[in-house]
Amino acid sequence: MIDVPLSALEVAMVQTGRRAVETLRDTAAFAQGLERLGYHRIWYAEHHHSPAIGAFPPVVLIAHAAASTSAIRLGSGGVLAPNHAPLMLAEQFGTLAGLHGGRIDLGIGRGPGTFDEATARALRRGAGPTTDAEYHGDVAAILSFLVDEVALDPLPEPWLLASSTAGAALAARLGLPIALAHHIRPDNTLAAVERYRADFTPSRWCERPRVLVCVEAVCAETEDEAAWRVGPMDVVKAGLLKGLSEIPFPTPEAAAAHPFTAEERRALAGFRAQQAVGTPETVVRRLAQLAGETGADELMLTTPVYDLADRIRSYELIKKYAEATALS
Repeated sequence: MIDVPLSALEVAMVQTGRRAVETLRDTAAFAQGLERLGYHRIWYAEHHHSPAIGAFPPVVLIAHAAASTSAIRLGSGGVLAPNHAPLMLAEQFGTLAGLHGGRIDLGIGRGPGTFDEATARALRRGAGPTTDAEYHGDVAAILSFLVDEVALDPLPEPWLLASSTAGAALAARLGLPIALAHHIRPDNTLAAVERYRADFTPSRWCERPRVLVCVEAVCAETEDEAAWRVGPMDVVKAGLLKGLSEIPFPTPEAAAAHPFTAEERRALAGFRAQQAVGTPETVVRRLAQLAGETGADELMLTTPVYDLADRIRSYELIKKYAEATALS
């Protein structure tokens, strides 16, 4: 049984055979579908220069989704602090919160959002990778500007994204809720949760530790169908294992014919075992296990499948099965 809210992370995969603008236009239908299903929030991720993921600024997607919905919370998961001036982020998200009161989250992350060094430098106007001290200073500045410069009511709800104990320590020191990227680095999740809870200091933003865990979740009526739907993302992951970042998001048919090596199959199987893929019963059982292991206050599901209808159907199967088992 799952007794915590369920939310969604939207990474806006650009499918082979479709134009990026079609993916962009799907975002409103996706937000409306998840609001109808009763999901708690949707976050949008920042990515750049990828053939598989649209370079759509989270702040723009949030504004579009907010205008297309009425109740679901919306935010960044995350907007990447090193790529933006702190004051600009505070102004943008403060404005969104003022326009859509009580619905806006500001999830802050560190990475560049790209594997391409030239793109990362262009985003940072020629600057190199940010240091720990610079990142910590940027996060603190964003929070300060929200209060002292933007000062709208209500303010956006700030979160810190993390995938390591170092990120967990920063969230704890600043007294921020933490969103853990279990869908990226699952081996770090439990250690990060432990560090966060041990070091947490209450703040104006958060009185007690709050933990959100993001997990890859792909659900279908049968195990075989779920494996079929997750195939395209397996191809992308296999490319990343080889150090290849220029991997398009293929069709399920192309993914089924992809020649994975034995080593790739082992690595993908190991990763999948830590996520939630399968029938509603399988997925909800795994999500409940993860919530129990981490003590998560919320689970965020990311579902990188090819077709929008299949993606929404996955969220529907999970939500309905979770609700049915909670009542039984």
